[in-house]
Amino acid sequence: MRSRGVAETTIYQCTVYNLILNKFDIQCSNGYNYKKGGGTMYNPQIETFIKVADAGSFNKAAEEMYITPTAVIKQINLLESSLDLVLFERTHRGLILTNAGKSLYQDAKYIIRYCKDSVVRAKNAMSEGENIIRIGSSPITPAQLLMRLWPKIQDKCPDIKFEIIPFENTPENAKEILGNLGKNIDVVGGIFDDTMLHLRKCEGLELSREPFCCAVSIHHRLAQKDKLQISDLYGENLMLMHRGWSNYVDRLRDDIWQNHPQINIVDFNFYDMSVFNKCENSDDVLLAFKGWGNVHPLLKVIPVEWEYSISYGLLHSPEPSKTVQRFLDAARNAVKTK
Repeated sequence: MRSRGVAETTIYQCTVYNLILNKFDIQCSNGYNYKKGGGTMYNPQIETFIKVADAGSFNKAAEEMYITPTAVIKQINLLESSLDLVLFERTHRGLILTNAGKSLYQDAKYIIRYCKDSVVRAKNAMSEGENIIRIGSSPITPAQLLMRLWPKIQDKCPDIKFEIIPFENTPENAKEILGNLGKNIDVVGGIFDDTMLHLRKCEGLELSREPFCCAVSIHHRLAQKDKLQISDLYGENLMLMHRGWSNYVDRLRDDIWQNHPQINIVDFNFYDMSVFNKCENSDDVLLAFKGWGNVHPLLKVIPVEWEYSISYGLLHSPEPSKTVQRFLDAARNAVKTK
């Protein structure tokens, strides 16, 4: 299959998302007619696709959906035709997702969950007014640190309630969520500096300074230590985010290059679970933070004897709502009175 150019890829991505989010008239054998403007925010073919992928066969998916296998097959064929993709390998043992199918499966599950959660949040907003702070949370941006301040925040703002909104940490989600804070998610707790804020088009309220640590496999030779010296990293591969992601990481990078050439720097592009898996599987050392101690059960986060740190706090819209601004002011005061 030939590779797509940038413009063609953009059109293709738009087609996929339109197919997921838009609805078409689909007549099923049980008489149910899915129409535009119905009760869901996405194309029901996508939900059928997920059911088939989970079940591993058309027959099992049909049983769960209370429709005929023929209707299920028809929906999958229509979906594959619309996307110009083969989503399943049909084998005598059952159905197997192709690489294209696996990719769509992950995105589709997230989008459907996001759509359903959006409806729930909208209903909550109608019934409870505007005094709800929606806090985005992922393994890389856990809400636990923020929750420690919650009692003091509620002392200042007893009418404000919070809602945890889980999301998957992917480059696409990070760009979408942080670039649109205030729409579906109000704040995200995480590390940041001016470079990140500029790239993500958001603002940050610093709550603390978090020292850089190192994460290693629990089987790594360094896992026996409770604190590291920079010399302990000699001969190791140190995984760092690419240059330009953070001024603070770039300063550490420059220090290592100039003064500690015994450390081999390995660049990567984004903090997600695949990076933590690579750290564990490759026996490399990953630049990390104390708050990430529970991200991967087979990794240990160890402090390092150096002076490098980064801001941790609340990422929010440059133009927060009155309720969010009250929340931010209360969080700022809570830190001052700790």
